[in-house]
Amino acid sequence: MRLSAELKRTLENHERWRREQCLNLIASENVTSPAVRRILGSDLGHRYTAPDHFYLGCKFIDQAEDIARRLARDMFGSEWADVTPLSGHITDMTLLSAFAQRGDKIMTMGTEYGGYFGTSGVGYPRILGLVNLYFPFDKDRWNIQVEKTVELITNEAPRIVILGASYMLFPHPVEQISKACRETGTLLAYDGSHVLGLIAGGAFQQPLKEGARILVGSTHKSFFGPQGGIIAAFKPEGQRLKETIFPAIVDNAHWNRIAALAQALLEMKRFGRQYANQVIRNSRALAEALDDGGVPVRCKEYGYTASHQVLLDMDRLKDGAQVPDRLEEANVIVDRGIRLGTSEMTRRGMREKDMNDVADIIARIVHGQETSAVARRKATALARKFRQVRYA
Repeated sequence: MRLSAELKRTLENHERWRREQCLNLIASENVTSPAVRRILGSDLGHRYTAPDHFYLGCKFIDQAEDIARRLARDMFGSEWADVTPLSGHITDMTLLSAFAQRGDKIMTMGTEYGGYFGTSGVGYPRILGLVNLYFPFDKDRWNIQVEKTVELITNEAPRIVILGASYMLFPHPVEQISKACRETGTLLAYDGSHVLGLIAGGAFQQPLKEGARILVGSTHKSFFGPQGGIIAAFKPEGQRLKETIFPAIVDNAHWNRIAALAQALLEMKRFGRQYANQVIRNSRALAEALDDGGVPVRCKEYGYTASHQVLLDMDRLKDGAQVPDRLEEANVIVDRGIRLGTSEMTRRGMREKDMNDVADIIARIVHGQETSAVARRKATALARKFRQVRYA
């Protein structure tokens, strides 16, 4: 019983701290609605099913999956969708496994510019024996250099080009790059893991309408679903993905998560535009307030951001490596980027004026103007005003 009591106490401490006392600004996190959490704890969490119908008793599970697929197709403008991947990383694995062979070239974002490690040369492409090319990148604008990228695609003819990144402030030039890809027979895919909720809300860009053939991503970052992955594609690519994913990549797909994703898709269908636009407004308000407070923020000349992310300029940040730990001591939760995300605090009801309060707490910690204890009291008081999940 000792370990039972310890576990109970640990979980209660976590719930109290992160849900009631912290300003959660990690860009790869969000908060799910009570309805989504109820479904995650439902009987579906005990059950198995499979596309070959080996398991019986699954007629309602199959219906829930079909609802999720239909909602995904409608939301992202695709002809085919799959909701079984357990993570965004598995969607990338499926994409590469379906369309690339050993020795093929692929083009992704370099990790020094916020590219995803899983599709870089140290990630899954290394296992498949693929050759990574990287987008020419404009660090000042924090975006892809279109002309140099088109030239590289024309000269190298990679098998797959994957747009999207973990550090993503602005829409990627899908339409311009898609033209070059068509000319070289290159498959253009878009990893929307971070910006999926903004895409779903119609506030960022529409990759499949702009020329990408496949959209993959996580369902728990700017999109406010349970942790997992999703794929949307046109029929020819979808058929090949379908043949690849089961049983090679995904077998048991966690049906409570899929039903919970269906609920999140319904919430996004109803509230997505309002939510996504507020996320972006909050990001810009936070960036501007931080900049006014003397905290170096990237891309001021270009409006700071058009996504849920704000990037601090670590090269200009004094003692930058220590800042994330100092912020955590003050109950302001960030990553070591430092990349700030407004998705969760937006879903808890924060608006532009509240971002000023968040920025003030951060700036005082960054500049050493306030002790962690004082800042923590302010952060906790602010967080407790926003405990209810909105857009649900």
